[in-house]
Amino acid sequence: MNARNLLVEIFVEELPPKVLETLGESFAASLAAALRRDGLAPGDAAVSAYATPRRLAAHITGVLAAAADKPVAHKLMPLAVGLDAAGNPTPALLKKLGALGLDASVVSQLRRERDGKAEILFYDSIARGATLAEGLQKAIEAALAALPIPKVMSYQLADGWTSVNFVRPAHALIALHGEDIVPVSVLGLQAGRATHGHRFEAAADPVIVQNANAYAAVLRDEGAVIVSFAERRDEIARQLAIAAAQAGANLHPVEDAALLDEVTALVERPNVLIGRFEPEFLAVPQECLILTMKANQKYFPLLDANGKLDNSFLIVSNIRPDDPSAVIGGNERVVRPRLADARFFFEQDKKKTLESRLPALEKVVYHNKLGSQAERGKRVAAIARAIGAALGDAGLARQSEEAARLAKADLLTEMVGEFPELQGIMGRYYALNDGLPPEVADAIEDHYKPRFAGDALPRGMTGKTVALADKLETLFGMFSIGQTPTGDKDPFALRRHALGIIRILLEGGVNIPLDDLLAYAADSFGSGEAEVLDSLRGFIFERLAGSLREQGYTAHEVDAVVSLKPQLLGDIPKRLAAVRAFSALPEAGALAAANKRVGNILKKSDGAAGTAIETALLKENAEIALVRALDEIAPAAAAAFDKGDYAQSLQTLAALRGPVDDFFDKVMVNAEDAALRANRFALLARLHGAMNRVADLSRLSV
Repeated sequence: MNARNLLVEIFVEELPPKVLETLGESFAASLAAALRRDGLAPGDAAVSAYATPRRLAAHITGVLAAAADKPVAHKLMPLAVGLDAAGNPTPALLKKLGALGLDASVVSQLRRERDGKAEILFYDSIARGATLAEGLQKAIEAALAALPIPKVMSYQLADGWTSVNFVRPAHALIALHGEDIVPVSVLGLQAGRATHGHRFEAAADPVIVQNANAYAAVLRDEGAVIVSFAERRDEIARQLAIAAAQAGANLHPVEDAALLDEVTALVERPNVLIGRFEPEFLAVPQECLILTMKANQKYFPLLDANGKLDNSFLIVSNIRPDDPSAVIGGNERVVRPRLADARFFFEQDKKKTLESRLPALEKVVYHNKLGSQAERGKRVAAIARAIGAALGDAGLARQSEEAARLAKADLLTEMVGEFPELQGIMGRYYALNDGLPPEVADAIEDHYKPRFAGDALPRGMTGKTVALADKLETLFGMFSIGQTPTGDKDPFALRRHALGIIRILLEGGVNIPLDDLLAYAADSFGSGEAEVLDSLRGFIFERLAGSLREQGYTAHEVDAVVSLKPQLLGDIPKRLAAVRAFSALPEAGALAAANKRVGNILKKSDGAAGTAIETALLKENAEIALVRALDEIAPAAAAAFDKGDYAQSLQTLAALRGPVDDFFDKVMVNAEDAALRANRFALLARLHGAMNRVADLSRLSV
């Protein structure tokens, strides 16, 4: 077979930048998958995806001109149905053969094969392998249909009558197998070898691609286009680093992978230039300036080594003029009004205090079943006050309540109205402008944290308290009206809120029982239905278990600890470390198995297990020995547990292995005598309680 490399390109008008990389990868992957299914491309074919603002392309190695022929076995019907007693074909068989384009002349060629108790008739044939033209035509159509496009355009072709649907109007199609054009057509275009390069800087137009392997080089040299998305992104990153160093010592561009991807999708021949704005704009909070430059202009702000904004910024241009001053000047003129707007919003917002904005929150709907933002703020403040009081700090309670009351006031500011991403951040600036304590101002900003996986926790205890209160109010409120996550749908980000609570409790030093926190939330709503609390508690522990497994703890370790639903989540890392250390002990396996056995026995005891062991009813030496071991070991294990030394508590229990093994070898728990049986159940209940304070050790039994 003639195996050569294949190049397919669709040249279009400007594609949506935020999905360009995804479109390029999808097009190439779908194309290669379809060719592999038809036997035209090998399973190990190298696939290169190309995507620029005006093209999607794919290069696939080792593609055949025609797929190999394949033997095909057509299963017809049981022999008894297809042939009569004389061996002649029945009407049913003739009809089946006719559907395959065959007649009675092939009956003698039919193969018989036993399938269970019946013999089946088969017709064996050879299916001609698809030609590349046939296979590629289907592959391109399938790849275009599979593109993850939220909306398509409908546009007319040159004939003025025919309409086609695609993400953007397409103007050229290349399909090259080595040097040969593959005769395919799509979107009203016939395949050729011509495309177009950079709008202004291409050395030739059209750009002619003579060979599939020359595509990227020809576009670079004659078209002034870097067709690889990844190479273009790397080139932009390289130029950004160089330009930042030229702009000033110790300056670096703000790190923003999404912005880098978007800019990569906007240019075909990147050229990074340095712009500057007037230093007086730096009096505006830098978050505002950074956001307006990134969001509105796609510039890269520059920061110094301390993270402070500089008045220089980087422009990723799509042209490379000999004199870039006009391009730089134009961008500087464009950015000034944006920065001036930010300064105006900031100055106007400072004229009103956050406190004065609170009455207007009565008109801002939070949820039609949960009231306004003002009502919500009162609930969050009540929860924050309760948490602060529970931590034993009256000052913390007052500060937390004040920060919670004011936390949503910046939603009504001009700046947050223009840039919703700045909510909380601007609240902090305005709180400081109002003369509020730094702890309160920081908490107003930090109550949204952690906003995503890996985000920082609130920086102080006031911030942690308000962040907990805000997330608890959201969770309890939504659960109380039945707005719980289902499947992959979580419109109110409740999973994220639960993980935020978990992280603050695990890492933030807030030692309050989880049930107390849930009770504070319920009290703020004036209701505490057990069903809602149970559902919310289970939801949080489910998220906790998933998070711990993602951190590298085994399913057995996590299950052993989380199944007990420990109230102080901050203790969980210590419990997990203790379980891991215990699991390494030689006694661990036997004790875990015994613990599982004890649990199963107690489940079947129908409540017969008492709470006290009658010494007079201890008949067997093994049960007497187990009681003595418990009398000696359980208090030591409990003392270590009470001190928070969970590892020592579990290691102390390891000494029970011998007495426990001996008990099960020599003692009949289900004795015929009811009193004796109940006493042994009581002994096992005491053993079970002593062994499962740190974790449910039975969950470690494999």
